[in-house]
Amino acid sequence: MNSPSLSVVVYSMSDAPGSRDPKLPGNGAGSSRDPRLDVFRGLALVMIFINHAPRNYLENFTNRNFGFSDAAEAFVFMSGIAAGIAYSGDFRRGDPVQGVTRVLRRVWTLYQVHILLTVLAIAIAAAAAHWFGAPEMMRKHGIWTLIRDPLGFLIGVPLLGHQIGYVNILPLYLVLLLLVPPVIWGAMRWPLAVLGISVVVWFTAGVLRINFPNYPQQGGWFLNPFSWQLLFIVGVLTGVAHKVGKRYVPVLPWLQWLTGGFLLLSLVWMQWPAFAVIMRGGLGAAQDAGVPWVITGFNKTYLAAPRLLHILALAYFLSSFAAVRQACHSVVAAPVALLGQQALPVFALGTVLAFAIQSVKTVTGQDIILDTAMIGGGLLAQLALAAAKQYWPKRRAT
Repeated sequence: MNSPSLSVVVYSMSDAPGSRDPKLPGNGAGSSRDPRLDVFRGLALVMIFINHAPRNYLENFTNRNFGFSDAAEAFVFMSGIAAGIAYSGDFRRGDPVQGVTRVLRRVWTLYQVHILLTVLAIAIAAAAAHWFGAPEMMRKHGIWTLIRDPLGFLIGVPLLGHQIGYVNILPLYLVLLLLVPPVIWGAMRWPLAVLGISVVVWFTAGVLRINFPNYPQQGGWFLNPFSWQLLFIVGVLTGVAHKVGKRYVPVLPWLQWLTGGFLLLSLVWMQWPAFAVIMRGGLGAAQDAGVPWVITGFNKTYLAAPRLLHILALAYFLSSFAAVRQACHSVVAAPVALLGQQALPVFALGTVLAFAIQSVKTVTGQDIILDTAMIGGGLLAQLALAAAKQYWPKRRAT
């Protein structure tokens, strides 16, 4: 899964250190919804959709070209924030049974959507091979396992041991969501201890290469829950703080400069190949000197440190400026916010459309006009779905 770290901006953070914003949920005052999470999650969905229809002109402008992290990091971090906001109230009110029940319902919903997307992806690939003479789609994204080992495939898919490419973010999310009740309980008592344990698990998984197993193929999950839990838990901690109108990390000028400098470094690294060669040489020397590879590398499966630090730096930097919130309140941002408000159905439709576009591209090849038209049409379809989900039931009820 690819795309936007921009989506990571912390909806969950107020604009002043330790402040209590009367517009934030949990402050007791009236609560107008802070639009930052919706806007940046919407941007994430747009970039995910573009990147999941690979080899098109527009993907040159998505955020993965300008920093170490991409949409997967953004999605997981924001999912943690949203979970912290959505479920911490039940635990603060002393109703953990209600909180756990709501989490389990959401996990079941995510599982159902994941299985549906897997079946539809296979159907699209089969249709391309059967009707359009494009068997290439059946050989991509792990679908060929269905032909090579059908029984293993039929066992592995429902057990989440076999995941189709581009449909592997929801299994990670639903596994991490199971951590929410104990993490929220700990976050309200010993937040530093929760963070410390999470860091130890991340580091240990990276150094020892501990992962969830695949089946029937060898290896582990592309997005390793033992590693990615750190990003998710930082998001949960942020969301729990936001729920009571606080920032998890205060706004500090020196930290703004530090995170801004790191973002600039990563931008230059991605855009200047000669500089990247020099810097990678330095990291290679550090690894040769004994620094663990999870610190010096860029591995996505184990969420290596440069990727992790980039998404956290971007989140902090953007969330520390009031101008970002003001921009997200604008009319121009409203359509993007609408996508973010209906993230799961929009993501599901975008995934199906992306597989369809990939199938078309296997037949037509590269065509900038057709590619742009398909992507533009797909985005309009997602916006229409979001609008229908957001407004149609309300109108029907009246």
